[in-house]
Amino acid sequence: MSDLDQLQRDLLAAIGSADLAGLEDIRVSALGKSGSVTGLLKTLGGMSPEERQTTGPRIHALREAVTEALTGRKAGLEREALDARLAGETLDMTLPVDVPAAGTVHPVSQVMDELAEIFADLGFAVATGPEIEDDWHNFTALNIPESHPARAMHDTFYLPDQPDGERKMLLRTHTSPVQIRTMVDQQPPIRIIAPGRTYRSDSDATHTPMFHQVEGLVIDKGITLGHLKWTLETFLKAYFERDDIVLRLRPSYFPFTEPSAEVDVGYTIQNGKRAIGGSDHWMEVLGSGMVHPKVIAACGLDPDEWQGFAFGCGIDRLAMLKYGMDDLRAFFDGDIRWLKHYGFAALDVPTLSGGVGA
Repeated sequence: MSDLDQLQRDLLAAIGSADLAGLEDIRVSALGKSGSVTGLLKTLGGMSPEERQTTGPRIHALREAVTEALTGRKAGLEREALDARLAGETLDMTLPVDVPAAGTVHPVSQVMDELAEIFADLGFAVATGPEIEDDWHNFTALNIPESHPARAMHDTFYLPDQPDGERKMLLRTHTSPVQIRTMVDQQPPIRIIAPGRTYRSDSDATHTPMFHQVEGLVIDKGITLGHLKWTLETFLKAYFERDDIVLRLRPSYFPFTEPSAEVDVGYTIQNGKRAIGGSDHWMEVLGSGMVHPKVIAACGLDPDEWQGFAFGCGIDRLAMLKYGMDDLRAFFDGDIRWLKHYGFAALDVPTLSGGVGA
């Protein structure tokens, strides 16, 4: 049986010097259907029991040795190939990179900065609050009754009921809860704007389930509707950077203000496009009114002593009007081409002296 020893030495020597392609040829010639080792295994059936006991283990040992050698050699060759590839793909991180900055400031972020700049000049602070609100802050304290359609599930994203029976939680439908929290926590006089994300179950070219809103609140003594109108005129003239802004206040209804007014801004048609300014046509831009006495009382203040006004509008809509977008859904698509076209450079910081839309 020295032939078995010689065959094993020859196969192991061939395996030790073979490359990956050669290994496959050796495997087929030794362990394939017509391979040399396979042929030896087939002879076991014609041997006597005595020969099978002495020769069988040596043939099986040959097969195991060849199989292990093939596996080990293949793993070694693949590891060497990977090491060579990694060595050839090194990157020198010290090399200078001459690539322009790809990021831009989103129009919504830009408009938020513009609003903060404008109202800071009018003495307003920026207030924030949680996006997950309870029913009392979002509806009840704002004089929104149980039967109001805004509370319906087709308009509001409610969270599962709390097991301990606490107030019902929801995704806030407006930033007005920030006004309530501010009046509860802070003594008048109060002058704030509350920008942030809000959520309603609506989606089309001008509505999305998540959108951005800014609301303003003033609480002081002797506040009148005239203060509200002057504030809105000053704000819109600074925002659109035009002096020919004309406003029209129309009577309306909001549960949390009395009286309430929808605010229209005048516009003209120039070259077939809408241009803010003038009074040829009218377009609604925000809602406003005097804070309802019940809302003031719900926050622990005396409505006979303190009065105020509030207003609110969509930040996304303001961006669309000023910068010429026509589909709100594109704001949230994350399309880098849209962002490069409508986005702002990181250093385009809004200032009243340089222009809020710089």
